[in-house]
Amino acid sequence: MTRALLVLCLLTIPACLFAQHTLNVPPGAQWSPNFDADAATKAYLATVPAAAHAKSDAYFEGGYWLILWDFLVTAAICILLLETRWSARMRDFAERLTRVRALQIFIYWIEYSFITYVLGFPLTVYEAFAREKKYGLMNQTFGGWMGDQAKAFLVSLILGGVAVVVLFAVVRRLPRTWPVWGGVVAVVFLAFGAVIGPVFIAPLFNKYTVLNDVRITDPVLRLARANGIPATNVYEVDASKQSKRVSANVSGFLGTERITLNDNLLNRSSPQAVLAVMGHEMGHYVLNHVYKLVFFFGVVYVVAFLLLRWSLSWALGRWGARWGIRDLTDPAVLPLVVLILSIFGFVFTPIQNSFIRTQEQEADMFGLNASRQPDGFAEAALMLAEYRKLEPGPIEEALFFDHPSGRTRIYSAMRWRKENPPPQP
Repeated sequence: MTRALLVLCLLTIPACLFAQHTLNVPPGAQWSPNFDADAATKAYLATVPAAAHAKSDAYFEGGYWLILWDFLVTAAICILLLETRWSARMRDFAERLTRVRALQIFIYWIEYSFITYVLGFPLTVYEAFAREKKYGLMNQTFGGWMGDQAKAFLVSLILGGVAVVVLFAVVRRLPRTWPVWGGVVAVVFLAFGAVIGPVFIAPLFNKYTVLNDVRITDPVLRLARANGIPATNVYEVDASKQSKRVSANVSGFLGTERITLNDNLLNRSSPQAVLAVMGHEMGHYVLNHVYKLVFFFGVVYVVAFLLLRWSLSWALGRWGARWGIRDLTDPAVLPLVVLILSIFGFVFTPIQNSFIRTQEQEADMFGLNASRQPDGFAEAALMLAEYRKLEPGPIEEALFFDHPSGRTRIYSAMRWRKENPPPQP
């Protein structure tokens, strides 16, 4: 089938065959010979009630303060562990249990993880549960939420412990070049989480089932095949168990590729919006965004570790004896490492946001060209606006948004539509 015929098929799928929701295009955004992208964007934005607009703004703007509070709480916990010498006592306890260096570090990591989780738990409850409930984004009970928290903690305990043990081994065996090799190790673990995690870790939290309804799977798989994605199945995940947020993804490699749509997207969206979202997610895959992201953070990690080596040497020379830390290979140094990297990460946040936002914009344009569903794309942007501010200022968007704002995305879709008018009869 040629690409032109594929596009024609996608454009002519009856809405009743793909989802129960019908695409609603506001009058000011409907096609005419005098179609104006700015006016169409305003027409879509005007469909959001003032109360919903204000609620979304309040939720997202509150997140700005949480960035600061997350940093301050992390810093306070690290300083507490250092100044009270709890970190040194945790190391001493691990050394009394075993003489095996790797096990000492892993035991220390378990102690560190439990203490920091307990101390940070009040903020976690507010940020990840109470606040989500307040804004109507959380579907779980507290018990269900705690169950997911326990599973996430166990995963981080195991994978984080392995990573910490390996990183300390790199520092111990390569004292001069560990920032470079530490960056390599960190990026390997990042790649594992980004590429393998959605296939093997995500199912610990949600149920993934193969969709067998050809009315849904056929259009999605045709879109995948047209763009060189070797997926043979479409999966549905029960994300509504946790929240009302819509999402989808294309993940995996070397035979583990899968296309996943969450049930919120299927239940709340028009067929045009589903295809627009899938086009976006396929854009991430085709444009190799995961690998580019891994490379980007690999460079960032090396730079961060170089700064870390200098900062650790300076801080340990000044306060190391008071904290009971022996040297860089002492596991008791971990709170200091986390403190320094937290400072670096806090300052680096706008740069990270800009890099990710650029990738998201690229995937948006790919999705529009692949799915040819600009109005579906606008519908999806409005659903995402339930928890993302629709119309930020340009500086605000540059600093705090890791995705394009709803207004930016809708305008991109309307601009695409203006330049790709429907065929004339």
